[in-house]
Amino acid sequence: MDCLFCKIIDGEIPSTKVYEDEYVYAFKDIAPIAPMHILIIPKAHIASANDINAENSSLVAKVFEAAGKIAKEQGCESYRIINNCGDDAGQTVKHLHFHLLGGVKMGWGPESLGRTE
Repeated sequence: MDCLFCKIIDGEIPSTKVYEDEYVYAFKDIAPIAPMHILIIPKAHIASANDINAENSSLVAKVFEAAGKIAKEQGCESYRIINNCGDDAGQTVKHLHFHLLGGVKMGWGPESLGRTE
């Protein structure tokens, strides 16, 4: 499979890992938009939120179970979790992933993180 995140999980592409268990892998985003910007991904390949079903939905629960642990380990009590689903929403890697953002007071909209596009 030619999936960037599968290659990161397999160790073929380096990453700055912050968490790993049997089901989930988490690493620092290479282009962070917040002081804490971590990608949390299920180890099993699921292309997007549109592909979550009864057989794999438990993996999404594992992602959210890990998110709280990761945020606490990173010293963040408040955080935001974002998932982009599909091209128009900004999903650039077709492997289900969640952005864990924190370390800054956030408002709503792109300007809340210093972005204006």
